[in-house]
Amino acid sequence: MGTFSIWHWLIVLVVVLLLFGRGKIPELMGDMAKGIKSFKKGMSDDDEADSAKTVEHRSDETVASAKEKAGKTS
Repeated sequence: MGTFSIWHWLIVLVVVLLLFGRGKIPELMGDMAKGIKSFKKGMSDDDEADSAKTVEHRSDETVASAKEKAGKTS
């Protein structure tokens, strides 16, 4: 009673084919594969961008001016 017979699966297959058509299912799978590939590429691009970040140093800021700024905010 809890398992599906071959007839159940054939009926489900026929309904799916009627809803989506024969050519639509491979097209959907291809779109899904393209989405996964672009997601992986985006994740690898983010990793490369994160590793390329550097700390910027300002030559015009000195220790004394940093202390002044700290004193004004406290």
